[in-house]
Amino acid sequence: MLLTKPKMILIDLDGTLVDSVPDLAWCVDKTMSALNMQARGEKKVRKWVGNGVPRLIERALTDDFNGKPSNELYEKAQPIFMDLYAKNPCNLSQLYPDVREGLTWLKSQDINLGCVTNKDEQFTLPILEKLGILNDFEIVISGDTLPVKKPDPAPLIHGADFFNINVEEAMMLGDSINDVKAARAAGFSIVCMTYGYNHGIDIRTANPDRVIDSFSELTNLF
Repeated sequence: MLLTKPKMILIDLDGTLVDSVPDLAWCVDKTMSALNMQARGEKKVRKWVGNGVPRLIERALTDDFNGKPSNELYEKAQPIFMDLYAKNPCNLSQLYPDVREGLTWLKSQDINLGCVTNKDEQFTLPILEKLGILNDFEIVISGDTLPVKKPDPAPLIHGADFFNINVEEAMMLGDSINDVKAARAAGFSIVCMTYGYNHGIDIRTANPDRVIDSFSELTNLF
């Protein structure tokens, strides 16, 4: 069954539009080196991302998905990582296949587009700009745009309010359980990518409305 064509789609950044792990892993390992700690490597970082930079730093410091470092160690590491990432947000990151073509097709369908991410604006905007898709979005809702982030529904509702549309006419395109939770709480439909950052767990277990492998499959959704 086809989904109802939405009037607006809010699209997640990391793991949906952009594979940002290579830059995050580089910054993690440089941070570890500055602290005389062992490098963690991209394979581990790929399973650690998805819950914001502070949680990534905590996982890197403890080498543990559920780890919590001492406050003293975190306070040493956090400014090092933030400085590195602010200066190197998009040296290695790339758009996923067919993203550019998919965005062009969505706009040709007169669908309003926004980007919604838990990443702070100081990192989000340079990544979107360098990869050439910033102007595809009429609104960018970053992790520090509002007091709360996904999975809270507020960033999604903020997007619907911006376009002055009902939540029933809105869709979220993401890759993680946070995206599904936010969409359900906001009253959006939700489509997820198979390739994103969901801590190694198949996103189908979160029961989104659809799961697709590529932006090229958007043309078959509605």
